[in-house]
Amino acid sequence: MPKEIGLRYGLNPHQKPARAHSSGELPVVVRSGAPGMINLLDALNAWQLVRELRQVTGHPAAASFKHVSPAGVGLAFAVDARFKAAFPFGGLFHGALGTAYIRARSADRISSFGDIAAFSDPVDVHTAAILRREVSDGCIAPGYDPKALEILSQKKEGGYLALEVDPAYAPGPTESRDVFGVTLEQRRNDLAIDASLLSRVVTTEKTIPERSRRDLLVGLITLKYAQSNSVAFVLDGTAIGIGAGQQSRIHCTRLAAQKAELWWLRQHPKVLDLPLRKGLGRPERDNAIDGYLRDDLTRAERVALRAAFTSEPERLSAAEREEWIARIAPLSYVSDAFLPFRDNVDRARAAGAKFVAQPGGSARDDEVIAAANEHGMTMAFTGLRLFHH
Repeated sequence: MPKEIGLRYGLNPHQKPARAHSSGELPVVVRSGAPGMINLLDALNAWQLVRELRQVTGHPAAASFKHVSPAGVGLAFAVDARFKAAFPFGGLFHGALGTAYIRARSADRISSFGDIAAFSDPVDVHTAAILRREVSDGCIAPGYDPKALEILSQKKEGGYLALEVDPAYAPGPTESRDVFGVTLEQRRNDLAIDASLLSRVVTTEKTIPERSRRDLLVGLITLKYAQSNSVAFVLDGTAIGIGAGQQSRIHCTRLAAQKAELWWLRQHPKVLDLPLRKGLGRPERDNAIDGYLRDDLTRAERVALRAAFTSEPERLSAAEREEWIARIAPLSYVSDAFLPFRDNVDRARAAGAKFVAQPGGSARDDEVIAAANEHGMTMAFTGLRLFHH
């Protein structure tokens, strides 16, 4: 492993020179392409996330990262026919690791455009084939099949970034950064996420099924590496709605809930039957579906949207939306800090959340718990804040 990697530039193209270096060996090596600073920040955060998910759940994991927060996170569980129709990946639904990435990338297709992908396990040929067809800037993994690396090294005319990380590498207990000439230092956030964090259930409803317990853990680990404030909705090992980097907790919840609802609405029969024009690229297709499902389009946006369809599609009514969202399996809702008001619980329940994990400690904990009880939700206080900056 090298002691230094030269970077194309820092956070912006004019911030040169830039490098990543260490007094010892770096834990990563560049297998193809050339990283910029944001690429490396995304990759290192994303790797920690998927590595911890693998350790805690025992399943291969993948993440799609943009601007130092996950757009989506997924475990390697099989997907059904409706999912395959809603999120077509060229028939590449085979292989555990590739399926984990498909799940992660499905969560927020638009935000994942130009992502850094992270994998808990070595990248195989099937996974490389998925990456080849998607608009992605790079990936990080603990290894690559030689044929997979050959596929990736040909993407973007050789410019696709492939980083290999040492899976045995463990950083020291402290970390530091310089801001405006001031060095800040703290203990690294190495506290392990495990099921013991869910033992303090504060609502009348006490039962958390094993599947939902796993989803709460996936949410906690996801938020450990997402820019705070952050919340996440998780279903079947996939973080389907993430709201990160907002100044207000309720704005995080609204954003994440909208993403989770969009993910589910994309699987509505009317959406699966939309009269989309043939030949649309994947980004155009995703934008068209997103526009169809939005209810805040301007007149000009609606006119532009019609070009994506062969005929004017019948829009989903408010009643149809509400009825379909009510069908979603119980979601798990996780917050990286305490919920200050009951509005977060109300919005989460409207999106289909049944199980909640949050640190607790708000002056209005009683009101938040009462709201959860009104909705028949189960809420655990973890006692652990997971801010990440």
